[in-house]
Amino acid sequence: MKLQVIQNDGTPLETFIELEQEVFGIEPNEHCMYLAIQAELANMRQGTHKGKTRGEVSGGGRKPWRQKGRGTSRAGSNRSPLWVSGGKVFPPRPHLYTQKLNKKVRRLARRSALSAMVKNECVVVVDEISIESPKTREFVELLNNLKLIKKKVTILVHDVSENLYLASRNVPNVTIVPAERASTYDILNCEVLLMEKRAAETLNTLLKA
Repeated sequence: MKLQVIQNDGTPLETFIELEQEVFGIEPNEHCMYLAIQAELANMRQGTHKGKTRGEVSGGGRKPWRQKGRGTSRAGSNRSPLWVSGGKVFPPRPHLYTQKLNKKVRRLARRSALSAMVKNECVVVVDEISIESPKTREFVELLNNLKLIKKKVTILVHDVSENLYLASRNVPNVTIVPAERASTYDILNCEVLLMEKRAAETLNTLLKA
């Protein structure tokens, strides 16, 4: 499987990159991709939510009024969940949402995601993504040359340079990830997958069965 390599200015080169069939050309396994994305999104959750029970809210300590004779309901504490500013009955508690996934399933999910993007013709390979200065204007010009200015793009690079990071951080709908760390969610959560030539070669080596 071969894809044509283009330059930063959008000009096609005469060179092609060879993509491994085992990485970019398999039949996508939708269930593995679902499991991987579910685990990744769950692992992003902090799980630090917490509410207070009636034993943790301030107040209480004495009976608000006598048991009988007032013509109102009985009350034993102003920390009761029935009262305004009282405690919660079953409040949320801090806990982990971590989900574990087998290594083989994660690898298959990543290969399936890459294959699905290639199959849908959503992959663009550039020779090298280089930014001379940390200017957003320069990065936007690069996207404009590649006709990606209004699209949601995930950029896979061999190494994230400081200039590239600074120039792209204010541009919406653009995510830059080192190729070796790209997850299934990163690959699929875009309209176009833009890869450096060296990043594609890294994936060829890393995910080859």
